[in-house]
Amino acid sequence: MSNSNLTFQGPSSFILMGIPGLEAAHIWISIPFSIFCIIGLLGNFTLLFVVSKEQTLHKPMYVLICTLAITDIGMSISVMPKVLCIFWFNLKDITMDGCLTQMFFLHTVTVMHSGTLVTMAFDRYVAICEPLRYTTILTNALIFKLVLVGLIRAVLFVLPLPLLLTRLPFCANRIIPNTFCDHIAVAKLSCGDITINSMYALVIVSLVIGLDLMLISLSYGLILRAVLRMFSKKTHPKALNTCTAHICVMLTSYTPFLFSTLTHRFGHDIAPHVHIILANIYFLIPPMLNPVIYGVKTKELREKVGKYSCQILLPVATNWKHA
Repeated sequence: MSNSNLTFQGPSSFILMGIPGLEAAHIWISIPFSIFCIIGLLGNFTLLFVVSKEQTLHKPMYVLICTLAITDIGMSISVMPKVLCIFWFNLKDITMDGCLTQMFFLHTVTVMHSGTLVTMAFDRYVAICEPLRYTTILTNALIFKLVLVGLIRAVLFVLPLPLLLTRLPFCANRIIPNTFCDHIAVAKLSCGDITINSMYALVIVSLVIGLDLMLISLSYGLILRAVLRMFSKKTHPKALNTCTAHICVMLTSYTPFLFSTLTHRFGHDIAPHVHIILANIYFLIPPMLNPVIYGVKTKELREKVGKYSCQILLPVATNWKHA
């Protein structure tokens, strides 16, 4: 049989298997997945609505919270619609273009999400270590520039991923044992050498995520040092409390991502369905928890959310009572 019958440069479509080994439970698994997804979308859209409506919230910190909410929404809509189509309707086919597009947007919002967390850490550093200069250093204009730089960085780092895949020859096997088009999962279907793909993916994780974590750790290390140097111990809890929400968000964001990445690369003895579930948790839990964390820990935002909730729910309750 000729080689041309075995390989082809660009497959017309791939098949996403969902969670291998748990196909019979896809419907049941879809219940928590869909609930988490809906809660996350409602929470993040609520944050965007409240901040956009309230002039008093048009501050650098809330601009960053909105940016984080947008990346959370981007992660959810990049993955969850296709995942639920697999679980509910067994629609496993995805075109090559659709797969590369999903991959690009998914990894782009992931890198931008990480960059936003770095900017948030810088925001808290200036607020605590340079409080008198906060309003002059961190203006809305500077925050928008930093967000734009984060977006450009994400696009420049992620764009080579789908481009590197288009140069590979693919075998007749086009089954992806996953719920979404992950770069390495697609590359492993190739009959060619994927060394460059693997190395570049490792470079992104090391340079982007690794560097971001270093900058975040440095920022909070400087914050902790500044707090401990404060003369009044009564100010310690108040100063640290301003960072609590951000620290919680960073823990919920990086912990599942790093755990999923490390188990994918080094946990060869872990069952495949565990890898897939861990990967999906990263796209479900942070987008769901982030608006809850900010809603609970940020007093000004909590009050505004309560205000609009009362304005919406009170007429509905009144109409229901008179019905």
